[in-house]
Parts: sequence; structure tokens; C-alpha cells
Amino acid sequence: MADKGRGLTYADAGVDIDAGNRMVDLIKPLVRATARAGADAEIGGFGGLFDLKGAGFKDPVLVAATDGVGTKVKIAVETGQHATIGIDLVAMSVNDLVVQGAEPLFFLDYFACGALDPQVGAAVVKGIAEGCKQARCALIGGETAEMPGVYQGGDYDLAGFAVGAAERGTLLPRRDIAAGDVVLGLRASGIHSNGYSLARKIVAHSGLAWDAPAPFDATKSLGEALLTPTRIYVAACLAAIRETGAVKGLAHITGGGFTENIPRVLPAGLGVAIDLSQVPVLPIFQWLAITGGVAEMEMLRTFNCGIGMMVLVEAAKADAVVAVLKREGEHVSRLGEVVTANDGAPRVAYRGQLAATA
Repeated sequence: MADKGRGLTYADAGVDIDAGNRMVDLIKPLVRATARAGADAEIGGFGGLFDLKGAGFKDPVLVAATDGVGTKVKIAVETGQHATIGIDLVAMSVNDLVVQGAEPLFFLDYFACGALDPQVGAAVVKGIAEGCKQARCALIGGETAEMPGVYQGGDYDLAGFAVGAAERGTLLPRRDIAAGDVVLGLRASGIHSNGYSLARKIVAHSGLAWDAPAPFDATKSLGEALLTPTRIYVAACLAAIRETGAVKGLAHITGGGFTENIPRVLPAGLGVAIDLSQVPVLPIFQWLAITGGVAEMEMLRTFNCGIGMMVLVEAAKADAVVAVLKREGEHVSRLGEVVTANDGAPRVAYRGQLAATA
């Protein structure tokens, strides 16, 4: 090529390769801390490796899930609080894996931004590594993309990809789900990672700044409260599945709330009857409902309302399942039962009322 003096560089176009290298150096020890049987959790190659045999599987079926954190990431950017958004990223995929009865094995992340700040990127990956440790899976790779033509200023977005496995014949939901089975609910930590477009609109309507005290929790700012990370249910659910043999199905309560997610694990001809008075509605949902004037049914199809995971269990062994879940640190509510659903009838029937909502 002809040399015409100093030509344009990638940095002139807004992409800093050196910043990317600095971020890799910062995250290497974080990634290494997620090593588990089957993976050494080293990064730097063109692909991540996992040894199923080394993880103890004999005849496994692989299960894969992918997700992001939605507009919750806007709150992290606007508040400058990046420490926990990575936990959300992991949680959204690994909670979907355990719903299938699968043990999460490894995770990969995708971080896209306008201008890479290695410290911000490392803070996000630190959260991802923490989520992987909670889920007992290895962070074996990822991608950082600096795209100044797509993202502006300090904006970034996240996506995550998780792979798990279960021995053949042990996948959920089971085919023997039947009327009379008990529906248990595991308490959520907060909004988790769904419904934030509505939540942010309600915050804007309230006129409160992110650094204002949260009206429902004076110990935190509003931004901190809304960034409470998604609870990871993997350890507790796997323990209940393996120790009791009574878990027939699980439903991760994400976008669509109770109304849309529970039917996804039910056989044809069955529904559930839920007693809303037994739902431990968290104060943040009460505030959102009242401040935004959000109707009860809209709350139930948008937010988790305080229940992040539902567990369908054999009635005779429900107490045994509850005991294991509580031992593993979960707050458990008995919400209802599986019922026969006539053609055209709602798959999720409600009785009672959520506590102190609009």
C-alpha cells in the first residue's frame, strides 16, 4: 500500500483494541474462579471446551438457553452501578435450564458497547462470574464488541448463552403431571429482569431520581433497589429434584408473569388454580402497582409479583420437597394445585387477591 503519511486507524473509528486487551487482563482471574469439573475456565482461544465425561455424565441430553437482561441495563448505565447486572444475565438462562431438569455446565457472554471502558466491562464480567459460581457452571468464553456506530456514549447491551445437561430420561416436565398435584412458589429477590420498560415508565411518572431513597425501602436508593439481582434457583431446585423424586415440573416466572409461563409446562387438558392471597407480594410491586395505577391482571402478566419460580410436585411428597427447598435457603409458599381445564377455559385460574396492589 502507498504510504501517504499517518493514515486512519481503528482507534480513529472509535474502536480501541488496547482497551479490549486491558479488559481481558482484568477478567482472566474472574473467569478462572468459575472452573468446575469438565472445564478449566481458561479464556483466550477461539472456542471454549467442556468435557461431559469429566463432569460425570454417562448418557446426557444437552439443553441450551439464551437471554439478555432487557432495559434493566439502562438503569445500570444511568446509575453507574454495574456490579450485579451480570448476575441477572446468568440467572435468566440458568433458571431456564433447571426448569428442564438440567444441570448448568457452562456459560458464554456477549458484551456490546459504544466505547469500551475496561473497568466497566470488568465490573460486568465480575457479576457474570459471580452468577456462574452461584449456578455452579463455568464461564468458558465470550465476546466483547465495540460498535460506536450502533451504541452511543456509555451505553452497552448484554446477551448470555448457557448449556446444561441431564441424564436421558430425567428431563422435566414429567408426563405424569396430574390434577391434585401441588403448586409451590419460591420467593423472588425483586423484579428480576422482566417488566423494566413498564417499571421505568412508572419511575418517570413518579418524578423520583435514581439516587432518591426508595419509597418502599429506605435503606436503598431507588436505583439500587431496582437493580437487585435476579435470584438463581439452580442449587435448590436440583437438590429437590434429585433428593425427593417428587418434582414433576418447574416454571420460571419471567416475561408474561404467572399467566403466560405456568401453562408452558402443563400437559393438555390441565391448568392450575392459584390463591393470590398466598403470594408474598414484595413491597416494590406494591409501589409499582399503586404509583402506576397498574391493574392486578396486568401485574400478573407483566411481573413475577414476588414469585420467581413455581414447582409442581406430587401431593403426598410436597412436605419433603418443601423441606429440601427451605434447607437450601428458599422461602416457599403453597400457592395452589393442578386442576382439570376444560377446552377454552383459562389455563391459570385465580382466586383471592394480591396484597395491597392497585
